[in-house]
Amino acid sequence: MSCVRWLQVAVILFSGALLSACAEKTAETYQGYVEGEYIYIASPLGGRLDLLAVRRGMTVEDGAPLFALESEKENAALQQAQAQLATAQAQLSDIKTGRRLPEVQVIEAQLAQAQAQAKQAAIQAERDEKQWAIGGIAEAQRDDSRSRFEAAAARVRELSHQIEVARLPNRAQQIKAQEAQVAAMQAALEQADWALRQKTVSALKSGDVVDTLYREGEWVAAGAPVVKLLPPQNIKIRFFVPETKVGALERGQAVRLVCDGCAAPVDATITYISDRVEYTPPVIFSNESRAKLVFMIEAHPEPDDARLLHPGQPVSVSLL
Repeated sequence: MSCVRWLQVAVILFSGALLSACAEKTAETYQGYVEGEYIYIASPLGGRLDLLAVRRGMTVEDGAPLFALESEKENAALQQAQAQLATAQAQLSDIKTGRRLPEVQVIEAQLAQAQAQAKQAAIQAERDEKQWAIGGIAEAQRDDSRSRFEAAAARVRELSHQIEVARLPNRAQQIKAQEAQVAAMQAALEQADWALRQKTVSALKSGDVVDTLYREGEWVAAGAPVVKLLPPQNIKIRFFVPETKVGALERGQAVRLVCDGCAAPVDATITYISDRVEYTPPVIFSNESRAKLVFMIEAHPEPDDARLLHPGQPVSVSLL
């Protein structure tokens, strides 16, 4: 082969090597894996598990019922609190309205009787006054008639004041004390209602039921998780980049990942860049394994795309 021919071959091989190097640089990828941040759902109160509304592998929506604990004690406490509040409110209303109408009517009848007696005593006192002036009766009899009239008039004034008092509410201190009692009963009712609602637990976010940790009929301690849930927004990608590359990355930067079984690449956004260097990533899904300094990066895909991924799944990540 001539020298010219060899030169042409060399040029072609060199050009191919350059193109290959450029392609590898463009397609540079980093190894990572999918991780899930699980939500362990529990009740702050303990009790027997009466209802488990979900099973492992189900997808639940926001607000869907998950489980219910026995609640007989909480139901009884709520009814008691309701009755105590009703009693306190009735007592407060009674204090504010004064005496009952029949009691006021009794005093009014006594006042009418006293007014009649006072009128009769006034007539008799006037008559005796005239008789005493002409010497028809003794002075003692006149004084006795005058005293009976004054006593009857005093009785009329007394009953008039009693009616005014009966129509008044109780003293301000008594009303204030009863209002405080009503507020205390209202707080007790709210507490009982809260305790009852804690016995029925619903999903706060939509997601996949990863596991159920108790069976119906078992006793669940206060705060013990019953359902393990994974919302799609809690699925993230962890991958590792060399320390020579980490300085060019920033939060909000887009990345693209590829995984076995994924029908198409999945886009994600970098949400966390570790500030600690690691010697090697904890898991390397690569044919090559060599010691080097790397930084951990986290990225979150969109929730709809996250549903296609599974925690522990290896992925290859490329920067966009």
